[in-house]
Amino acid sequence: MRAAAYSWQLAQTFWVGGLWLVQFVVLPALTKIGLAPLLIEEIASLLRPLLVGFAAFCAVLQLLVLGQAERLPALWRDSRGQLLLAVLVMASVYLAVNALAPGAERWLLFNYLVVALCGILLVLQPVPGVQRRS
Repeated sequence: MRAAAYSWQLAQTFWVGGLWLVQFVVLPALTKIGLAPLLIEEIASLLRPLLVGFAAFCAVLQLLVLGQAERLPALWRDSRGQLLLAVLVMASVYLAVNALAPGAERWLLFNYLVVALCGILLVLQPVPGVQRRS
């Protein structure tokens, strides 16, 4: 069970941290150092889909860990399962909209931020299979 807990935390750190780091540290830092706005938008349009796809991959791994650790027949009954399913839906919508209508920047940013917010809410949830100390 410890390996599952470690893999849960590692996957969560990578995808949640990556989403927040790019949006709220890297892109503002590039703006602050004076790169051209079009160059920053190009960097963002390349990084965001990669991170959202990676978030979806990690969410699938976390769903597998959650299903195995908690032995839940229905993942949507658990708040962690609900958040992970929301991440998968929003990531799928993001990738579909990005492929079909790449000019919808506001919708893409909204989806990106919803995935990031779900990630932060997931961080606040207990790790599957690990008992919290009181």
